[in-house]
Amino acid sequence: MSGTTGDIVLSARDVTKDFGHAQVLKGVSLDVHAGEVMCIIGPSGSGKSTFLRCINHLEDIDGGSLTVFGDLVGYKRKGDRLYEESERETAVKRERIGMVFQQFNLFPHLTVLENVMIGPVEVKGTPKSQARETALTLLERVGLRDRADAYPVQLSGGQQQRVAIARTLAMQPDLILFDEPTSALDPEMVSEVLSVIRDLADDGMTMVIVTHEMGFAREVADTVVFMADGNIVESGTPDEVMGHPREERTKQFIQEIR
Repeated sequence: MSGTTGDIVLSARDVTKDFGHAQVLKGVSLDVHAGEVMCIIGPSGSGKSTFLRCINHLEDIDGGSLTVFGDLVGYKRKGDRLYEESERETAVKRERIGMVFQQFNLFPHLTVLENVMIGPVEVKGTPKSQARETALTLLERVGLRDRADAYPVQLSGGQQQRVAIARTLAMQPDLILFDEPTSALDPEMVSEVLSVIRDLADDGMTMVIVTHEMGFAREVADTVVFMADGNIVESGTPDEVMGHPREERTKQFIQEIR
């Protein structure tokens, strides 16, 4: 993993994002440090997932700046202006950023093993034998080595999400973004996915997790950020934000979900 613990991995400064006349992000600023687990909580429509998608330039930003490992993602600066960079330049930077989506986005025509291998082989040019060995190790890590030859349709939702995490890890990212990784799962499958993410946290992986699993956020996060209406209302340790919130809007949200 790149970066020394404490180094700033992700820096957002006054990030704004508009969809038509609606401003979804209204000047979001935060820093994520190497080895930190940040959980972003808040009501639906608060801009959490949009912010995550802006980090790796799946969405353009309309104002402010986002840097990952000191580099702008999706843009380059010339003088005082930002210009959109080529898709190829962005793709190179994205290799350091993994993303796990709500929907698993596995290739249905590929086996579990092939789904995990495809990124390193196609994007990084990793020899197939090496990619296969790494993929099997990662499937072991998420408890699915015995399903390597299965197809996604043969797996439960929780198993598919664990394959999606293994596929992300196969690209050896330095930062992983999780967008509500358990929201599409039946309740009994949630714990198996959270267990894998918990292990990654224990290993020191830098992660930003948008989640509605409050108990999990309290347990695993170094920093909890509460967002509402496109703004960061407050941030701090899990105990500060979830146990002793300062802002009325945060108190209201915490009371509603209890």
